[in-house]
Amino acid sequence: MRLMAMLHVRLVRGQGHVCANKACRHGLGRDDTSKAKRRAGQSRDPAPAAMIRRQEVRDVSQQKRETAIEFHRGKKFGARIPLAAGVAFIAALAGTPEARAQIVTPLVPSPTPPWSSLEVFEPVPFAQLWARSGEALEPEDTPVKTRQQPGYESVGVRAGPWMFNPSLTGGVRYDNNVFASGSDKRGDLSATVKPSLEVKSLWERHGIDVQGNVASTSYRRFSQLDQTDANLRLRGRIDLWHDAAILTTFRTALLHEGVGSLTSPTNAAEPTPYTLNSADVTYWQQSGRWAGSFGLRSDTYNFGTTRAINGSIINQDSRDGHIEALHGRIDYAMSGSLGLFTAAEANRRSLRGSPTQSLSSDGYRVLAGVNLQLGHLITGEVSAGYARQRFDDPSIGTISGPTYRALVNWSVTRLLDVHVKAEQLVTQAADTVAGGIRADAIQVGADYELRRNIVLSVGATYERDKFFGQLRNDAVFSTLTELTYKLNRYSTVSLQHQYFRRDSDAPSASYDKHEVGLNVTTRY
Repeated sequence: MRLMAMLHVRLVRGQGHVCANKACRHGLGRDDTSKAKRRAGQSRDPAPAAMIRRQEVRDVSQQKRETAIEFHRGKKFGARIPLAAGVAFIAALAGTPEARAQIVTPLVPSPTPPWSSLEVFEPVPFAQLWARSGEALEPEDTPVKTRQQPGYESVGVRAGPWMFNPSLTGGVRYDNNVFASGSDKRGDLSATVKPSLEVKSLWERHGIDVQGNVASTSYRRFSQLDQTDANLRLRGRIDLWHDAAILTTFRTALLHEGVGSLTSPTNAAEPTPYTLNSADVTYWQQSGRWAGSFGLRSDTYNFGTTRAINGSIINQDSRDGHIEALHGRIDYAMSGSLGLFTAAEANRRSLRGSPTQSLSSDGYRVLAGVNLQLGHLITGEVSAGYARQRFDDPSIGTISGPTYRALVNWSVTRLLDVHVKAEQLVTQAADTVAGGIRADAIQVGADYELRRNIVLSVGATYERDKFFGQLRNDAVFSTLTELTYKLNRYSTVSLQHQYFRRDSDAPSASYDKHEVGLNVTTRY
């Protein structure tokens, strides 16, 4: 009887078991015991978040691993490889298409995980991926804009070890100033059709992700603005051994610079077409609390011609060329919620230029900062450093000075996210306004979940563009409002409004515009 009195019977998931250990006397079941041990291990050794989560990754069932559609996963590597998402970002700063076309980027993040991202601003902070990878999160603990509520998640089509996710977007948009003119505003209605396909591998080791899309836009009145963009990107992960991998990204695309964008030719009446071929190879390794990477990136641009308002042809061959960059990064995890890092990249921009002026340059950028993961409340990365870009043309000279980058997301409540993004970078302008540009931009936005399938997103951006080689300074202000309504797991409807204003010392470059759009997306 004394022995029976010492035993404690506890029901776990509808089944009873007799338990006399210390964990059960504190009201813990079998599953809770392992969690208590892990928590005890955390208190003894504040190991990196990726190492702390390792056991949780191993506990995921085979079915969940096979049906997971996240690109960053794997029994041994899923909790650690996403470190390189932030690492490879440094390479993108050397010569991304967005950096060359327009500094201001949408506030709404892409739903796909970053991997050698080609965007000026990383959609998802490095610290967030690092701490959350492999962890089974409730929808309320994920970002409001990209969370997948039960019943609204994408289904996909599985074929053996591959997952296919097709989608089709159709939309209409009204722009009250399609030629970005400050004195002669002309509006038009456009329609866009964009089929997309993503194919992901479901292997236990290694990984491949292929994304392709074609976007065709047609205008009702001004057919010269019609354009078709095509994009194909392949991202791969080769798992070498326990804590090492090679990450690769290959991309080929036919794109257009919009009329009135920062590097678009002055007085252009048509979008400027160009092709981009890009490749990035990065080696990554982790050892204890340390992680490091180094890699090489190469971008090749080939610009076509565009037409000016007066009907003349604007040749953009001077902007053709190659951009190469070496990049590296070292991270140290002080705890599961705080990490330190330093990163550097060196680039060489070999552009054709014109007979009278060269656009080629070489430079470097060094950053040091912290990664934050304060539970699910605040995540992000803040860094500062020094950048220098020396142009071959002495009339442009050297652009150098302190630089910075910040990406912070604050989950005010489980229904509201506030995010701040700040960036400084150096790029070069078009042939008609040849020169170097130092751009400083800050974005503040918020996503609010009105209902589990309705999200309201608002944001504002302020940017300062300082031109070198000419007497010009620009100030840019823009706002974005979007309402997204998920009808079901197969279809989404969204409404957008965007206001854009550029004030420039060059009168012909000043303008403002309003855009209103409606998009319908079907996916499977």
